Formats: sequence, structure tokens, C-alpha cells
Amino acid sequence: MAKINTAPLSGMRDFLPLDVLRRNYVISVIERVYQRYGFEPLETPTMERLSTLLGKYGEEGDQLIFRVLKRGEKLTEALQENPTENSVSDAGLRYDLTVPLARIVAEYRSKLPRFFKRYQIQPVYRADRPAKGRYREFYQCDVDIVGSNSQIVETEVLAAGAQILQELGFGDTHPFNLRLNHRGILRGLMEVAGIPVAQEGNALVAIDKLDKIGMDGVRKELDGRGIAADAAEKLLATMATAPQTNGEIIAWLSDLLEESAAGSKGVADLKTVLLYSAGSSALAHLRVDPYLARGLSYYTGAIFEIEFPGFSGSGGGGGRYDELIGMFSGQNIPACGFSLGLERIILLMEEQNMFPAQLAGQPQVLVTQFDESTVATSFQLAQSLRAVGLRVDLYPEVDRYGKQFKYADERKIRYAVLVSPREIAAGVVAIKNLVSGEQVDVAADALIETLQTQLASDV
Repeated sequence: MAKINTAPLSGMRDFLPLDVLRRNYVISVIERVYQRYGFEPLETPTMERLSTLLGKYGEEGDQLIFRVLKRGEKLTEALQENPTENSVSDAGLRYDLTVPLARIVAEYRSKLPRFFKRYQIQPVYRADRPAKGRYREFYQCDVDIVGSNSQIVETEVLAAGAQILQELGFGDTHPFNLRLNHRGILRGLMEVAGIPVAQEGNALVAIDKLDKIGMDGVRKELDGRGIAADAAEKLLATMATAPQTNGEIIAWLSDLLEESAAGSKGVADLKTVLLYSAGSSALAHLRVDPYLARGLSYYTGAIFEIEFPGFSGSGGGGGRYDELIGMFSGQNIPACGFSLGLERIILLMEEQNMFPAQLAGQPQVLVTQFDESTVATSFQLAQSLRAVGLRVDLYPEVDRYGKQFKYADERKIRYAVLVSPREIAAGVVAIKNLVSGEQVDVAADALIETLQTQLASDV
């Protein structure tokens, strides 16, 4: 019989117990912080209408949408009429969580509060080329505020994102930056360089790759996208003269974009975000980057991205998108959001050994088996420990203690409880610390309190 390929599809993954526990740990921190900032949970379907998805993510994004075929007669008809990728499909897997949010707001606006603050943690799907830290199915952890034009919104979502990273252990030892820019500044830079509005999208796609392909690569990309050579060189020359510190960059942009209405508005908005961020968890990590573009076409104002120095690729990002909801509702409804890239954060934490040794959900105690005469006693003991909230694994077979301890070690269980005829006759239970090797007898009625004390001291 031929062996069936049991590996997951390229770009998809199986998650073994430790993987799931680590993911749950990170998600629990994210949820806790989001809720602390007043956000409430939302969930949306895995599939959306293709018309909902197309045209929201830029030229490259639309190509990465997983399309879902029509069914039955509709598919048969489409196949008979000069079929195209779009004509044979009418739905797609969600590409991100922002466009579904815009649809939700348009659909349920009358039922939502004036300022809708939601967080959403669900998988999204992209028909991308798999690579390290890049998958075709991955989770996004979004937080958004809908209904306000104030830069307090940008400040809030940036602070929430920074606080999550700090509570996960990022900071001085494991640094991160929050790169910050504004679409108005990008528009102003295009104006200064002489790049027309019609070609702005092409230019932004090119400069968005600066950190990946370098200045020469951007030059070639601009040429390949039809940007006039003199305009491209002027843009590149401006890029090369950008200063480093936030204050210097803001002052430089203020002078450079003085004649651009869009550029001046962008500079003013960023000044306000920096001002409001004073004293917040985000301030020390904010880095103004006038050439951060982000590829999604729906951003209208401030844009931001998480950067982990020494780690390629973005750890998340977001921005203001005041016109996206209007594409669904016909009303101008301002919105701003921030998304954490769960997969890359977990990968980085694994590489830098940032996870706690014991994770919530892992068994804390192993109740062993001595022989057939003690099976019932061991079972009752396990039940009594579970009744007070301990996470207990009951070894399922009568076996040598050495094998049982090895099993406990494989499962990262620190304490084993031993109950043999000797312990039963003496009215005690033995507790063995499988890390130190120390074993002590405690009175049967003191077992629970002793274990709880020892587990608490391990945290």
C-alpha cells in the first residue's frame, strides 16, 4: 500500500500541544491588554464575498486572495463562458481583519456605540510564497477604534500594542521599534519629487521595499514601474538626506513639505501623536520613518509598523483608514487600527527563549501507579486534586516508577505523587520533585495544601 503524504500543505501548519500552549499564552496577554484599554471582542466568517475583498489591498494584495469556487450550476455556467479566475469564484478567504470590520460597521452601524472599540483574534489567509515566519494561514490580533478623527486614537492603539510587547518580555533585552509615518507625508514627498498622483501608487509599492532591496533596488523598481528618471532621482536624493531622530525628522519634513497641504497635514498629525504619547508605553519605541509606506491601499493618515531589529519582516502594523468603511456604507466614518503578527512574535520568542518554563494548561502533577491494588486509590487521589483546580495527569498503566518519571519529564511535569501500600498503611502520600529529585512524605490530609504551596512558589 502506498504511503499517504501526511505533511500539512505548504504554508499551513499543525500545532502540537506545546505549540498551542505557547500560542494561548501570547493570546491571553494580548486579550488582557486589549480589554484593559476598553476593547471588546468581535468575530467574523472565514469567507467573505469576493466583491468585499477585491480592490482593498492594492495590486499585489488582490493577487494573494484565496478564491473560493462557485458551486453547482453557477460553476458549470462560469466554466462554459470563457472562464477567468474571478468569474469562476464568488467568495474568498479573508485576507485580513480590517476589511471585515468595515463591512460589520456598515451592516450594524445603528447597533454599535458611537465609538466602536473592538479587538479580533482570528486566522487570515494569503496565497503567498511560504518562507520563515510567513505562512498562508496565520493569526492576526487586531484592535481598532471606529468613529473618531482625534489623534488620541492613534496614541491608544500604539500604546496598547507596545504594552502587549512589553508584557511578553520585549524591551531593553529584546528590543522593538514602532515605525511611524503618514500617508500625507508620502503624498507630499511625491509632490516634491514631481511624481504625479496617477503614479503615486507605483512609487509607494517601490519605496515600501526599501528595507528589503535597498536604495539601488528601489531605483530599479521605480524605473520598472515607469517613474520618470528625474523624478525618481529627486525622490531618492531626498530619501538619502533624511535625518535620524524623531525631532530632527519632524523639523526636516516641516521645511521640506511646507508648500504641500497633504504633507503639512501629515506632519502636524504626527506631531500630535508624539505629543499625546508622552508618558505612554509606546513613546520610547516610536521611530518616525518618512518612507514607511505599507502596501495596503486603504490607509489615509498615520501608518505604523512593528520592527524587531535583526529580524526580517514586519511584526505587525496598522494605521488610519478613514475612507474604507465608506466604501461599504456610503458614509465617511473615521477609523484607525493596529494588528499584531502572532506568528512572528511567537517565532521570535521561541528563538530567544522568552516563554515561561511552565505554561498555563500544562499538567502540574502526575499521580503514579504502584500495582493493581492501588489503582482505585490513585484514581481517587487524582480526582481530589482536580477538584481543587490542579491540573493532574493520572498515569494510565501499572509500570516501573522509572518509566513513569520519564513520562512526566517528557510532559514537563515537575511533581509526582506516589501512593503505594507503604504510604497507604502509614496514612501519608509521597511527593517527588522531579527536578531536584527530593522526595518527602506528607500526611494525606495535608497533600493538597502542600502541593498548592510548592506550585505557587514555582511561579
